[in-house]
Amino acid sequence: MNPIAYDDFAKVDIRTGTIVEVNPFPNARKPSWQLLIDFGPELGLKRSSAQLTTLYSAEQLLQKQVLAVVNFPPRQIANFFSEVLVLGLEQDAGAGVVLLQPERRVENGVRMS
Repeated sequence: MNPIAYDDFAKVDIRTGTIVEVNPFPNARKPSWQLLIDFGPELGLKRSSAQLTTLYSAEQLLQKQVLAVVNFPPRQIANFFSEVLVLGLEQDAGAGVVLLQPERRVENGVRMS
């Protein structure tokens, strides 16, 4: 493990958002969903690609609140630009990714502190 300074960690902007749209992403290398996430009035709607198909159906993801890094530059994945990085915990190979979520509902756009 490589230690980092607290100031480096503080640069990572992690916010809450609610998934408002889920679409298949057939052009992704690994099975993924295309997500539209509402981060509240300050940040608005942002898109993300997430490898969540093993554990979550589109219906299960709708209206789910998630945590995401919102200050990485957009990343092109196939024909799609992912604007935020949805956070999750990867289990053993093939077991799927478990979303990181707030323990209770909070406003969209709240910054992790």
